[in-house]
Amino acid sequence: MQRIAESELIINSRGAIYHLDVRPEELAKSIITVGDPDRVKEVSKHFDSIEIKRQYREFITHTGYIGKKRLTVISTGIGTDNIDIVLNELDALVNIDFETRSVREQLTTLQIIRIGTSGSLQKDIPVDSFLASTHGLGIDNLLNFYRNTQNEEDKQLLHSFITHTQLHNSISYPYINSCSASLMKHFVKNFHHGITVTCPGFYGPQGRVLRLGLSNPALIDRLTDFSFGQHRITNFEMETAAIYGLGKMLGHHCLSLSAIVANRIHRNFSKDGNAAIEKLIKETLNVINNS
Repeated sequence: MQRIAESELIINSRGAIYHLDVRPEELAKSIITVGDPDRVKEVSKHFDSIEIKRQYREFITHTGYIGKKRLTVISTGIGTDNIDIVLNELDALVNIDFETRSVREQLTTLQIIRIGTSGSLQKDIPVDSFLASTHGLGIDNLLNFYRNTQNEEDKQLLHSFITHTQLHNSISYPYINSCSASLMKHFVKNFHHGITVTCPGFYGPQGRVLRLGLSNPALIDRLTDFSFGQHRITNFEMETAAIYGLGKMLGHHCLSLSAIVANRIHRNFSKDGNAAIEKLIKETLNVINNS
């Protein structure tokens, strides 16, 4: 097997991968990602026991147990650039031998569930509701740096989206990937479903105007109005498409769950977003523990 150079796979002095500062044995096969570093403890407080706590920069990792189920919760920080780091390093921890610096012959599949917040783009998806993303549609360019293949349905959906929004002309060339069906089947009751658009920023890329004008002021309306067969765009945030895209290419099962804290059509915001997230955390952990 080809050896991966020190400049490409950076392992620190304690044998942990560079950004996450986690060793292979410190990672569980079932993983929850959260954007906010402070949210890690809000997940792990529900663990029956915590065996490992690591922190480097915005990347905080707790690994422990709920009953006999071993889980890792890790903060990614905001944005697809951070997801590029986290997904590649999580995969390296289970699928690269750190001693030989080579890809293992027998690959391991991880289960990765994102718990985060998001803004609704549909009138019928109110604040404080929950949403499971059927697809992640990225307008951030990350996956364009990788050799990414898509099936015919996704290609047709993407072509329809590009024609409808005209985003490819001056901003980016979008990409799309679907969630893990094996995970989605556990998150049907009490969850809305739809396409999540992943943006490369919070203000202009999501159509917010403070002091700067927008190059595409009709973006929100075009996202809200888009449909392709049974599919529609339900919400947007800043990580899902990268998780789905990288996860699919690396062979992992991924699902993104969101507490809706804003509705951009009604222009309102949750009065208690922390309560909504806490409820989503409990629901997710209950499903993971019983599936």
